Amino acid sequence: MKRILTLLAAVSLLCLALSGCGPSEDTVSHASSLSQEQKAYYTFTDDLDNTVVLKEAPKRVVSLMGSYAETWMLSGGTLAGVTEDVVSERGMAVPEGTKIIGTVKNPNMEEILSLSPDFIILSTDIEAHVKLADTLNNAGIPHAYFQVEYFEDYLNMLKVCTDITGRDDLYEQNGVQVKQQIDQVREQVRLAGEKAPTVLPIRALSTAAKALPRDNMVCKMLEDLGTDNIAARHASLLEDLSMEEIIEEDPDFIFVITMGDSQKAVDALKNGIEANPAWNSLTAVKNGRYLVLPKDLFHYKPNAKWGESYAYLARILYPDAVS
Repeated sequence: MKRILTLLAAVSLLCLALSGCGPSEDTVSHASSLSQEQKAYYTFTDDLDNTVVLKEAPKRVVSLMGSYAETWMLSGGTLAGVTEDVVSERGMAVPEGTKIIGTVKNPNMEEILSLSPDFIILSTDIEAHVKLADTLNNAGIPHAYFQVEYFEDYLNMLKVCTDITGRDDLYEQNGVQVKQQIDQVREQVRLAGEKAPTVLPIRALSTAAKALPRDNMVCKMLEDLGTDNIAARHASLLEDLSMEEIIEEDPDFIFVITMGDSQKAVDALKNGIEANPAWNSLTAVKNGRYLVLPKDLFHYKPNAKWGESYAYLARILYPDAVS
């Protein structure tokens, strides 16, 4: 009897030991989570802090903005659907069979879903895009929001896209080499040691004209190139181009970026602020430094041409220092 009781006690202790070493509910849950992550093709956090999980390499990608469509193509990706600005504004050549799925601000969800997309690229800055989140989540369609204003933002997006496509060579070509070009231009400006020129960057439409806000990409480029933006000292210029304040500052350069119909925007300037008798007395105007900048480099996101944008401005600002 004693032997039987001893044997039973040993068996009970063994069971308790095995039970203590077994996987807990938390351990099982964690293992399951790890298993799912291991199965994912690529996981990243987008610019709205959403975790984006791609279970496999996407083959039917839709972009709801022209500049993002270009970034995806610069990464070696193909597109099943794009917005009409890809053709009408950026003049990009897209493969036959790529479908136009509406405009940037009014994408056609029915057309998008008809393409059976496995990845959709959207903008954080477009209200219509943000509103699509619930629909896309409910449909189980992987999607990501990006925000690109400065070169660094483009570089971050390009890195994500080339990670997805597996084209590290294109990140080097369209990202790293562009950064090197920008760094070289900025170094030439630094070494020149010239006095910071004063600038006034203007956004012109057919109906109005006002100074660009400091967080605009053109203002960031001008800041990186060592200029002094007078609009940073006169916030009222962001609402209305006061001739009185412009005369007071008398900037060395006035740059114009047009939106919409460029000719109508230029005509509006001629009939507006340029009609002021004091306009021709400005230093920038007298010295031929009142310039309309090309849209492809300064209105649209230049992407792989960002280095050209910096160089274009630098050659105007510092003609003796930048080659």
